[in-house]
Amino acid sequence: MGLKPLIEITGISFGYTKKTVLSDINLSITKGEVVALLGPNGCGKSTLIKIILGLLRPASGGIFLNGDNIRNLDSRYLARKIAYVPQTHKSSFPYTVLDVVLMGRIPHKTFFFRYSNKDMKIAKDALERLSILHLASRAYTEISGGERQLTLIARALAQGAQTFIMDEPASGLDYGNQLKLLDQIVKLSREGYTFVKVTHSPEHALWIANRAVMIKEGKIVADGPCDDVINTDNLFRLYNARVNVLKFDHGPFNVCVPQTICGCMGTSDNCNLSVLGKSQKVMQCQ
Repeated sequence: MGLKPLIEITGISFGYTKKTVLSDINLSITKGEVVALLGPNGCGKSTLIKIILGLLRPASGGIFLNGDNIRNLDSRYLARKIAYVPQTHKSSFPYTVLDVVLMGRIPHKTFFFRYSNKDMKIAKDALERLSILHLASRAYTEISGGERQLTLIARALAQGAQTFIMDEPASGLDYGNQLKLLDQIVKLSREGYTFVKVTHSPEHALWIANRAVMIKEGKIVADGPCDDVINTDNLFRLYNARVNVLKFDHGPFNVCVPQTICGCMGTSDNCNLSVLGKSQKVMQCQ
């Protein structure tokens, strides 16, 4: 008998006016999983996570959290269970980093409230957990993109949520901050936190995700362990790009390497600019 789903998506369909965006989406996510949603722009990934968050109502189907339809759940209750980490977040006001993290405590408060000593401790513990407590008094508007993403994760931790929905969280981050972000996701998943992560990087999915779910034209076209699903054929099917997925003999990670980059991505038949075996030797394009 398999694990009981934490989030179960059954027969979800959705459209804007005359355009169908999602069609008959079925997906189960268990506690502690890191699930990567992959697909080209406009395929419906962001729409799906908005439906999971209860921000959009599907035309048909349902979203269930621990067996309960989210339509029947109070918004404050849902906010205490699922946190959203956006792709980019800009504040118009120079809140401190601690202020931003404290906002995660709002779902636990009544309309008129003050932050308690307990709230302060929870917020500072979340910052310390992500090794950014030293930023607590800094203005959120003045820290780096990577530091802002870690701050948003700290806010989600302070929120008390066990499930994080992330929309391209590494977008716009430099390489070092991308790795720091991925490292924190892995650490939290090992503690039982669940992640549903939209990404445009198949490599990020290969490195940290348990599963890859590929979406194209509003439908799931592949779903399974990353090492099985993320392969040359599926990447071509998804992105119309010829990519080799290579595993190094002396390393734990797979990498994605394009077969060609020379203006003839559609076919490599007459191109010598290609990856040759595991040596990754690149030749001049004729």
